[in-house]
Amino acid sequence: MASKAQGALTGEAIWMDGEFVKWDDANIHILTHTLHYGLGVFEGIRCYRTEDGRSAVFRLSEHLRRLYDSAKINLMEIPYDIDVLTDAVLESLRRNNLSEGYIRPLVYIGDGAM
Repeated sequence: MASKAQGALTGEAIWMDGEFVKWDDANIHILTHTLHYGLGVFEGIRCYRTEDGRSAVFRLSEHLRRLYDSAKINLMEIPYDIDVLTDAVLESLRRNNLSEGYIRPLVYIGDGAM
């Protein structure tokens, strides 16, 4: 999640490895497998502000189902069930004070044996 501030992407918190971390603390190791070999999956999801001032995430369940399907095709296991990711997406919007925005869940293989 990101918001635009003084021309740079910033935010309050990012959901990473099952917990929220501060924006500046959301880092990955240089030996992250996905960084070297490009094996990862992601979705691009939009949240819109509605006419009545509320927010609506466009087809969240369908996007997350496709994320799980993409991971399975690439022999990657997502260690959280879909309800946990749904809650994480919605809470990310709240914690970053976003009534609309672009959500990019990313599944990657972390550091370890290459």
